[in-house]
Amino acid sequence: MEERHLENPVLFATNGALEGQRWQMTSPLTIGRDVDCDIVISDRQVSRFHARVTASGTTAIMEDLGSKNGTYIHGKMVTEPETLQDGDTFQVALVQEFMFLSSDATMPLVGMPVGSSERHGMLYLDPRSRRVWVGKDEIIPPLSAPQFRLLQLLYEQTGKVVSRDDLVNRVWGAEEAIGVSEQALDALIRRLRERLEQMDREHAYILTVRGHGLRLENPDWE
Repeated sequence: MEERHLENPVLFATNGALEGQRWQMTSPLTIGRDVDCDIVISDRQVSRFHARVTASGTTAIMEDLGSKNGTYIHGKMVTEPETLQDGDTFQVALVQEFMFLSSDATMPLVGMPVGSSERHGMLYLDPRSRRVWVGKDEIIPPLSAPQFRLLQLLYEQTGKVVSRDDLVNRVWGAEEAIGVSEQALDALIRRLRERLEQMDREHAYILTVRGHGLRLENPDWE
């Protein structure tokens, strides 16, 4: 399979003091405590020049710059440059978490206009930017890559039942889907429901149709 070039990749700060901020990766981004860094984290646990993320061509590389308290990806300390996949998260000194979003995930949008003709329900999903709104509020931090893929399939089939097999294939891909357990899918569904409930406790967007699959109900946008 031919690798796709990165288009407007972005770093998004999730858990930590910088939560909600994003940086377009038009050039390498240096992360650290020093004011000359592209992303400054004012915490003594963070080294002056702690880590660097570089996006070029089809790949994005994250490297630790010899920091004292380490950089972690998938819970493991980085000892050599690591390739970032879309939706990967990493932690700087365990005090600030970042998510890497690639290609179409970062097309600039200022916000979803309340009266947009594209919008018909309380839930609005934009596949170009991989951003989601519930009511007038955007989900921040953004959904993880698996959560977004799951929601996107349900959103595309709003009001229709989508089988669990179709959901697994969409989220994990046909090759990896064979080894995915029922528990893994259930855990992903639960986390997605929790994110939506944090935004709107009055509506249950994802409904279980026992013996068949899931259905997305999207109340009218008022």
